[in-house]
Amino acid sequence: MKTITFREFCRDAERIVRAVERGQRFLMTYRGRPVMHLEPVKPALEVREDDPIYHLAFLADTKPESR
Repeated sequence: MKTITFREFCRDAERIVRAVERGQRFLMTYRGRPVMHLEPVKPALEVREDDPIYHLAFLADTKPESR
C-alpha cells in the first residue's frame, strides 16, 4: 500500500482516484499521521428477479404442523 499525504491528494486527486479505480490502495497521512485508507469499493452483488429469495413466501409451508 502506497502512502500519500493530504497535500498530494489535493494537488493530484484525479490521478489518485483513477489509480484507486484500477485497484491500488493508499494510506493517506495528514500532518504526518495516518488518517485514512483509500481503496476500491467492492461491487454490489446483482440480484436477478429469478433469484429464489424472491419466491420464499411461495415456497414456504404455511400449514400448521399437526402433532
